[in-house]
Amino acid sequence: MAIQKTREAGFTLIELLIVISIIGILAATSMALYRNARIRGDEAAAIAALNTINQAQVAFSQACGNQRYAPSLLALATPMPSTGQPFLSRDLGMDPLDRSGYRIALAGTVVTDGGTTCINEPAVETYRVTADPQQPGYSGIRYFATNTDRVLFEDLETFATDMTESGAPPHGAEMK
Repeated sequence: MAIQKTREAGFTLIELLIVISIIGILAATSMALYRNARIRGDEAAAIAALNTINQAQVAFSQACGNQRYAPSLLALATPMPSTGQPFLSRDLGMDPLDRSGYRIALAGTVVTDGGTTCINEPAVETYRVTADPQQPGYSGIRYFATNTDRVLFEDLETFATDMTESGAPPHGAEMK
């Protein structure tokens, strides 16, 4: 009489190790993709904020600033007395602004003739706005800036110390 060996149902240790290693590879890949998607999202939010600030500055200069600009993001978020509407939403009206992993700061040259705006803030003749990642390499890789010319610039180093208030900065490239 022949004795038959039956195989128990289940997985062998080797099969389990292969499945676990495949899951580990997939998890590592998805985390890298998630990180890159998050950085791209944070950078897109910073670019959108700079464009919004530029648009608000143009509207401010025409309606409230006597062809001059707001001195701060807070001033842009202050409602105009005649309409009760601000030029910039409240969530963007903080100096400096920490948003979506970026720190956004506005600065400008104050008008020397003593002219004020409709919100009783001193006006600026020209301005610059910079957006730096709060955690470089994690919340963003690129640095962004814009100025009175409303052109956006990008670089892999900060514009905070040398961004001009009009014209091209000494480094970086224009975003198209």
